[in-house]
Amino acid sequence: MKKLRYSLEIKMLDLAVWLLPRVPRHVLMVLSRALGTLAFWLDARGRATALDNLRCAFGDQYSPAQRRQIACGSYQVFARTFVDLFWSPQLTANNWQKHFDIITNLDTEAKARETGAVWVTPHFGNFELVSQIWGFRGFPFTVVAQDFKNPAITHLFRRLREQSGHTFISQDNAMIKLVKALKRKGHAGLLTDLSIAPSRAATAIQCYGMWTSVPTLHVVLAQRLGIPVITGVCRPLPDGRYEAHLFEAIAPKPEDDVREVTQHIWDLFEAEIRKHPECWLWMYKQWRYRPVGEHGVPHPDYPLYSNLNEALIEMIPAALRPQAKAG
Repeated sequence: MKKLRYSLEIKMLDLAVWLLPRVPRHVLMVLSRALGTLAFWLDARGRATALDNLRCAFGDQYSPAQRRQIACGSYQVFARTFVDLFWSPQLTANNWQKHFDIITNLDTEAKARETGAVWVTPHFGNFELVSQIWGFRGFPFTVVAQDFKNPAITHLFRRLREQSGHTFISQDNAMIKLVKALKRKGHAGLLTDLSIAPSRAATAIQCYGMWTSVPTLHVVLAQRLGIPVITGVCRPLPDGRYEAHLFEAIAPKPEDDVREVTQHIWDLFEAEIRKHPECWLWMYKQWRYRPVGEHGVPHPDYPLYSNLNEALIEMIPAALRPQAKAG
């Protein structure tokens, strides 16, 4: 049964890879909105997570109806991201410009070519397609990706994601592979808004006023190798095109506090998410962990997760630690 399921899965995805590049862009936009809306209504658990995240992040800034609209928009953007991934064989080094507006700093790009860089973005807009565009612009990334249970799907996604020159690697010995690539003045592409268990590979930052535990790999790599962290996002436009925007290059010094640099990078992204909240992946459990004793701050209540974590509070500077509620 597993082999049969795997075979059916890859046949359906192969059909999508063949079909979607042949569909007009305006039809793909209608299709992605329809798929996103359908997913919003069918995915009860993900919808509840998104609405709870929005409630805690924005409080009374948005009404319940507005939060539902933002959550549905998030599903639509996410659907468009993966519809466009299957459409992406249409992109080439010669035609990608008609699909993207690039807001960049040529000095930043020149520095990245000279030294190599760590390129970071959150799960915002089309984080898949913008990676390919920087490949066409001459910045081939080494990217860590989680393998699918179905090896054929892993191979298909790798083929789609590597068509502009990137190299996708598994999580096995990923740190060593990234360091080797960056020492050759290469480039690494990382997603930074992952909620991970408190550990030596994580730090505590405030995200919408709530403490959470996120990876520090991007800062540690840049700090150790003396290269910049380049931040940016890719926002979908209503006409089927995209706006790719580089914010700034951050070059952490050896003596800089990793947590503070990680917080600064997140703050750049949060400011953009506040402008376009429908572009972020609200269905993800962003706040799985919170420090024990924190009070006065609303937190999502995710089923199946205990988001009270004693280890997280140890990562927060003493002056910033939440105080336990008296009595």
